[in-house]
Amino acid sequence: MIRRRILLIGLAAAVLVGAAGYFLLRRWTSNSIRNQYLGEWLRDPQGHADWRVQIGERCGDAPFQMPTNGYIGYLWGDSFRLGQSHQGIDIFGGTPPGEVEVRSAYAGYISRLPDWKSSVIVRIPSDPLQPDRQIWTYYTHMAEADGTSLIDAAFPPGTSDVFIPAGTLLGHQGNYSGTVGSPTGVHLHFSIVLDDGRGKFRNELEIQNTLDPSPYLGLMLNAKENKGVIPTCP
Repeated sequence: MIRRRILLIGLAAAVLVGAAGYFLLRRWTSNSIRNQYLGEWLRDPQGHADWRVQIGERCGDAPFQMPTNGYIGYLWGDSFRLGQSHQGIDIFGGTPPGEVEVRSAYAGYISRLPDWKSSVIVRIPSDPLQPDRQIWTYYTHMAEADGTSLIDAAFPPGTSDVFIPAGTLLGHQGNYSGTVGSPTGVHLHFSIVLDDGRGKFRNELEIQNTLDPSPYLGLMLNAKENKGVIPTCP
């Protein structure tokens, strides 16, 4: 009886470990494919021009327009390390810092906190897909690797709740990671952040505080659903 119980416990543990491994493998595999595609894009952007999304384009009847040019390398929900999920999308221009424009995806009220070198956030009082709530669009990595800002001069540190129409120039793609001397690839990180119910944005670093950008941009941008399709407008 005891031996049978131990055997059953062992089998249950093996099933759980196997299931966990399966799901981790699926997630790692989807990231692996995206890593491969991104490497190809960065080596030869012109050779993969059909992978590029265009700044200002709107996919179908999606409410947001594309905020920058480039290849959408990583999606909402991608996992780069255990326990962390990507809160938005990363669009890689395939150029050095400061060359590819970043523009607002939707009209709203822009703010830039005093210590933000590479980031701005835009308050949208009425979510176009759920008008009874307020949302925020967040744009970051707009600085050089040393922290020199690439945000447009119209939005200096301390900018607070200034109205901008869709398509307003916000800055240029950069490679500032938040730590001087530890650059990322040149890209824009774009995310849609929930309001905290008191008129402030929630912590963008936690995926539960962000929204799947797929319906807002009209593309398959959810990593759980997109296992390797390059997202471009039809």
